[in-house]
Amino acid sequence: MTSPTVVKAPPDRAAEPRRTAPPGGAPGSVRRTLVAWAFCSPFIVLFATFGVWPVFSSLSMSVTDITSRDARTPFSVNFVGLDNYTALFGDPTFVRAVFNTLYFVAIGIPLTMVIALSLAVALNSGIQRAKGIFRVAYFAPVVTSIVAVAVVWRYLYQPDGMINAALAGIGIKGPDWLNDPDWSMPALILMAVWRHFGIPMVIFLAGLQSVPAELHEAARVDGATRWRAFRSITLPLLRPTTLVVAVLLSISYLQFFEEPFVMTSGGPLDSTTSISYYAYQQFGFGNYGMASAASYVLVTAIALLSFVQFRIFRAKA
Repeated sequence: MTSPTVVKAPPDRAAEPRRTAPPGGAPGSVRRTLVAWAFCSPFIVLFATFGVWPVFSSLSMSVTDITSRDARTPFSVNFVGLDNYTALFGDPTFVRAVFNTLYFVAIGIPLTMVIALSLAVALNSGIQRAKGIFRVAYFAPVVTSIVAVAVVWRYLYQPDGMINAALAGIGIKGPDWLNDPDWSMPALILMAVWRHFGIPMVIFLAGLQSVPAELHEAARVDGATRWRAFRSITLPLLRPTTLVVAVLLSISYLQFFEEPFVMTSGGPLDSTTSISYYAYQQFGFGNYGMASAASYVLVTAIALLSFVQFRIFRAKA
């Protein structure tokens, strides 16, 4: 006969004394934390010096009457509250700059997104062998110097330039683009779209390549046309990509400065003066408080537009 197997009961863990961590944490953990902060400290110092401090400094300047005359006598600066912001919206030049900026954004962003998405679709489906060459060609304006771009486009926009010559070929008399208040802003928008569509095109192309091909095959089996499949499948799946493109373009176009600075100097008749260019002018005039206030009006506009775009293009559950 075999002896019965004796099953031992598991030890009572409740009776075991609990191990407590030494007060103040383990010495090794504290040492690792200090080492980590030591490695991060160069970035923290640089970011605080050149990032955080200028933001708070300019914000404080926007509520004072500081000018260039107060640089040597800082104790003569007075707190004025929101007077600078009130003065801004009482200045017809600034109000014109606000409308110019909104006009630039309202036309430039949709036009850039449509062109970038159209080219991304063409590169993703129709062109295979020379796709890399076309990518480089379309992206080249992004990395080209604004000075070189301005020289070329100034020549194109001359009354006897290539654009007016092409229009004359079909019987249309072209305007003096950069010296006509009605056409100067459309001219800058056209140049800005040509210069900035490269990055959105690359982002859209990456988004298109992430769309599963099985969905389009199923749509073709069901008899859907290419346009219907694009509208019902591709566009909804591109909502996160569209959000990224819209936010990046909004930040860039609301701050548009290089185009009027290089091409028109804000003219003619302030028709191309933007908020950024207005702040630059005020800074040059020595009105540091007004320049800072104009900059924070622009920051507020960027934040509001980005919030609206997040609400519109956010992915649906």
